[in-house]
Amino acid sequence: MFQEEKLIFEKSVKGRKGVHLSFNENKLNTVKPSIPDAFLRNNAAELPEVSETDVVRHFHRLSHWNYSIDEGFYPLGSCTMKYNPRINEILSGLSGFGNSHPSFPEEISQGSLEVFYNLSEALKQITGFPACSLQPAAGAHGEFTGLLLIKKYHEIKGNTKKNKIIIPDSAHGTNPSSCTIAGFETVPLASGEDGRVHIEDLRKTINEETAGIMLTNPNTVGLFEKDIKVIADLIHQYDGLVYCDGANFNAIIGQYSPAKMGIDVMHLNLHKTFSTPHGGGGPGAGPILVSDKLSPYLPVPEICFNNGIYSLDYSNEQSIGKIKHYFGNFGVLLRAYAYILSLGDKYIASISKLSVLNANYCQARLKEHFDIPFVSTFCMHETILSDSRQNEQGSTTLNMAKALIDKGYHPPTIYFPLIVKGAMMIEPTETESKETLDEFIDALIAIAEEIKQGESFASAPQKVKVTRLDEATAARKPILKFEEENE
Repeated sequence: MFQEEKLIFEKSVKGRKGVHLSFNENKLNTVKPSIPDAFLRNNAAELPEVSETDVVRHFHRLSHWNYSIDEGFYPLGSCTMKYNPRINEILSGLSGFGNSHPSFPEEISQGSLEVFYNLSEALKQITGFPACSLQPAAGAHGEFTGLLLIKKYHEIKGNTKKNKIIIPDSAHGTNPSSCTIAGFETVPLASGEDGRVHIEDLRKTINEETAGIMLTNPNTVGLFEKDIKVIADLIHQYDGLVYCDGANFNAIIGQYSPAKMGIDVMHLNLHKTFSTPHGGGGPGAGPILVSDKLSPYLPVPEICFNNGIYSLDYSNEQSIGKIKHYFGNFGVLLRAYAYILSLGDKYIASISKLSVLNANYCQARLKEHFDIPFVSTFCMHETILSDSRQNEQGSTTLNMAKALIDKGYHPPTIYFPLIVKGAMMIEPTETESKETLDEFIDALIAIAEEIKQGESFASAPQKVKVTRLDEATAARKPILKFEEENE
């Protein structure tokens, strides 16, 4: 199989070129390069030798082999892969936006600044917070920025002992690393048997060194932390601050106000809730919303509107400074603003209503065929399966995920959250129809039934261009560049 695939992918032929450049070689040799000799090549670059036709056909073929949200259903839990409306793409490409530049003077950037200002106001209204910054370039960057605000708060107050952040094991996966990078010590907190934070366990964990808590609500097992206000009050008694990861905000938008839960800072993943493009390493956007306690320390510049003019204010001396070049990833923010405007006040809450409905529909149909932790309660935006039943029958979560590929589906998130053994995290989102969900659920049930009959799916997938990979080696020893074989 490897040799067959190699013939498909390897297109380089010695001596073949895509273009031919004609120039006066004698004249070229008289030009002294401006690059220092120490940095000049001694040998020609080892690049694939291909024609233009080969290149075009190769990448066009790959585009048909790739799976995408435009191709089919993405059940990735926590990642929230949902359809990106084309109207948002069209609006972001309008010449007034697409041809603008952040270095333009304020007087000819009023439209762009107005988008920033209005988006900030919309996010403040949706969440209930009094202040906002659009600068963070991704969700994890928003986490890091929020933690810098917490650190600044304690520095200003002289709380020199506060260097610990409590993180429940049901929090979003990037929280511990953001905490460490920001200079705090991570204090883990185990969830209770119901998948939520237990107040008595929190009381035993919190102390005078606690700078705050980072939790996710709804959490990564798809449950709402119903004691969030009690948690916040307890943290505040120790002059700590409450960080809420907004990765799962799509489950509660229009239903609850995070600001009223006692939260001090929260980031929003715009790709998750507000349907901006997701994946490929960025660019993204992770705006942060904060309470009055933290608003004095927000990044500069602040976008202001006075006397009919939008402007950038850098005067805040207490600010943590700038955390992103210019003012944020404009194209992503613009798409989110378009999405909010398209829904309006009347339909914004439909995001959460439909995402929760779809997740519970999946859970209700699958609970007879898979073990589902915490099934005694309704889930929020995603449902979690365990492979414990299938494991006893000779299969695993990984095998079932690979089997789904053969049935035409991208697998769900697997082995996360870590607190569920053999987890499969399914998030249907609000943009999928009942028919799509039924087809996906039927595929999962069929896999479960085949496992009962003795099929392990250990060699799945078999119906795709590349079959089962050695994923460990691929991750540890990736081949990231073209290397010509020795003849």
